[in-house]
Amino acid sequence: MDQVTALSIDIGIGGMTCASCVARVERALNKVPGVAQATVNLATESARVQLLAPTGGPAPTQTHQGSASMDARLRRAVRDAGYEPRAADTLMDAPEPSRWAGFAPIALGLALSAPLVLPMLLELLGVHWMLPATWQFVLATPVQFVLGARFYKAGWSALKNFSGNMDLLVAMGTTAGWALSVWLWLTAAPGAMPHLYFEGSALVVTLVLLGKWLEAGAKRQTTSAIRALHALRPEVAHLLGPDGEVDVPAEEAMSSMPTPAPCSRMARKVASTSSRRRAALITQPSGL
Repeated sequence: MDQVTALSIDIGIGGMTCASCVARVERALNKVPGVAQATVNLATESARVQLLAPTGGPAPTQTHQGSASMDARLRRAVRDAGYEPRAADTLMDAPEPSRWAGFAPIALGLALSAPLVLPMLLELLGVHWMLPATWQFVLATPVQFVLGARFYKAGWSALKNFSGNMDLLVAMGTTAGWALSVWLWLTAAPGAMPHLYFEGSALVVTLVLLGKWLEAGAKRQTTSAIRALHALRPEVAHLLGPDGEVDVPAEEAMSSMPTPAPCSRMARKVASTSSRRRAALITQPSGL
């Protein structure tokens, strides 16, 4: 039986950080039986899922009487993919946060990383000085495992789904630098000062957090613009029907619009014949 799109469901999704996350969520939603197409928007942290209904069957509201169960299955697919299903308008209805919201961890990371980077800057001035290995370990470890805990959490979720993302790369790279530094420090000869890489791992974690904070600020501006556009959307539509003009909610008017069915074989044949006739008239010599 032919299938046409009958109903759409919007779902909020939390925890997405990059295009790889978007692709993984779309694959998970598209695998749910009854889904025609799933489109995920990273900026609004939401997904729109188009469902299927048989052509000529019951009305969409009757076909999908189990829309609540379908919504539950979609949310379960999002959760199984390693992300958090939310209400569709969670991001849009959230209060406007402060401009500096979420900057405290970045400020702490910068404060802990600055002493580690200072010897590199002094090297440019001809000053050879290095923090003791113990202090490097004390400063870098909180940045790596406390401030960088979000990378381990997101990376582990991706790993459980046999996938990868930027968080997994950051976690693996910085952990390798931190672990190598610890090994070089513990295996060094007494009194020797090995070359350690604590500053590299701490600085990478801090700068990636800074980039995510800047990205969140840009996303807030985009959300504010979308919220302003939604405020301009009319709430009432004038519907012209057999009984005259009726005022109905705009969302109800949009949902009641009929979905065009696929063209029949005869209609496609007529359209193809008309196209050939037009082409013949265009190419026919004028006889002048």
